[in-house]
Amino acid sequence: MRSALVRRTVLTASAVSLTLLATACGSDKASDTKTDAKASASAAPAAKGKTAAELAALLVTQAELPTHKIEPFKEEKTAPVDSDKPECKVLAQAQSMQPLATSTGVGRIMTVELPKPAAEGASVDEKLEAAMGALKSAATSVTLSSYDGKGAEDAFASVKTAITACAGGFAISSEGEKTPIGNVTSEPVTSGDEAAGFSTVMDMGDGQKKKTHTVVVRKGNVLATFWALNLAGDSEQPKVVVDAQVKKLG
Repeated sequence: MRSALVRRTVLTASAVSLTLLATACGSDKASDTKTDAKASASAAPAAKGKTAAELAALLVTQAELPTHKIEPFKEEKTAPVDSDKPECKVLAQAQSMQPLATSTGVGRIMTVELPKPAAEGASVDEKLEAAMGALKSAATSVTLSSYDGKGAEDAFASVKTAITACAGGFAISSEGEKTPIGNVTSEPVTSGDEAAGFSTVMDMGDGQKKKTHTVVVRKGNVLATFWALNLAGDSEQPKVVVDAQVKKLG
């Protein structure tokens, strides 16, 4: 699971108010107004989630994120995940490019921070060091998922609850392998309609442990989930990627 997980590093419709119609017609019965308002609310269609094709068009592009290299993500590389603690499964899904509940569509890409080029007149060693920077770049997966009705709001709420409930750690299981996850720590994020962030320490095996950062942003009935990992060092919250993707969502 450890190697597999690393490899995968990877709007509601408004109702027409019958109250206004009743007022325009000169109705002076409060009970009629209340009845009409209730009828209007019950007649409002539930929000429909976006399809995979619609989400694909909303994924941030290379031109919109020039500081990173964007790579498509093949759907067949994903695999269902679970957790040893049911309340933590949503965090495991967020770290594995999975939708956080039953979704109407999913879109995914991988982004890798581009190394800074060597300065003009740099020495051979400095140019080599700049070139090697690509091996030290942080990777951030971007997953868009959409939901019918209030599904996105409910899924987001479950993330916030799990961040607190799973502070002591949990394990991600997939394809018969388990990856221990420790030190779940809430991190401040301001973005979209609502946002939450958390860091974890992932056991990579062979005594190696890496700090990762996850951000979940809700924009209408779309959830944008980001997971950042740097195999060459400590990762940071992927603010540049988050900002560019949320801007694309509108």
